[in-house]
Amino acid sequence: MEIQIAEGQNLEKALRQFRRKVQRAGILADMRRKRHYEKPSEAKRRKQKAAQRRLARNARRRKQRD
Repeated sequence: MEIQIAEGQNLEKALRQFRRKVQRAGILADMRRKRHYEKPSEAKRRKQKAAQRRLARNARRRKQRD
């Protein structure tokens, strides 16, 4: 991940841009998840819970549209 810094550009602004790109790419979340070993059964359970949350959220959104 990289950003181009123009001549005289504020370093703080460039750092915010970099952090935003890293977060959108999911790099930090991936690093946190891979920090410790996760058993395959735990990964499966985590993915199932995420799918349930996603389905519930989509159902709520569909209900609000109707």
